[in-house]
Amino acid sequence: MSPSDFQRLIAQVTAQLAGRPLNADLAAWLNVTYSADSQTFSDLADACRVGVAEGWLCNREGGGIRYGRIFKALPDTHGFSVDVVDMKDIAGPHHVHPHGEIDLIMPLTEGATFDGHAAGWCVYEPGSAHRPTVANGEALVLYLLPQGAIEFTAA
Repeated sequence: MSPSDFQRLIAQVTAQLAGRPLNADLAAWLNVTYSADSQTFSDLADACRVGVAEGWLCNREGGGIRYGRIFKALPDTHGFSVDVVDMKDIAGPHHVHPHGEIDLIMPLTEGATFDGHAAGWCVYEPGSAHRPTVANGEALVLYLLPQGAIEFTAA
C-alpha cells in the first residue's frame, strides 16, 4: 500500500458520493453498501493501519491527537479532501462543516466509538458542528470533506 494506492482505493468510494446530499440517508446508504463487515471497509481500514504504521498517514500530532491530511480536494477524489486521525479517549477541537463531513470510523480498540458511533460511517450535514470525540478506547477516523472545507472555532 502506498499513498497513490490509497488514493485509488478512496476514489472508488468518493465516486459514489460525488453530488449526493450529505444527510442521514447517505449515512444509511454507506452503512449498508460499505458496512463494517464489507470488503471495502476492511480494505480501507487495513490501508489506514498500514499508512499510520509507515508514517504517511497521521504524520502530525497535537493535543494528544495524531492527524494529517493526505489529499487536498482533488478531481481524483471527486472534490473531497481526505484526512485521517488517530484518537484515544479524547475530544478534538470544535469545528464547523460548511459543506458537511463524511466519517469512516475504524475502532482499534473493540468497542471504541466516535461521537457515539461504532465501526462504520456517520455523515454530518452542511453547516453542522461538533467536537469530535473518541470514547471507550482508540480509533482511526477517516474524514471526507467536500471541497476540503472545515472551519475551526473557539467553541
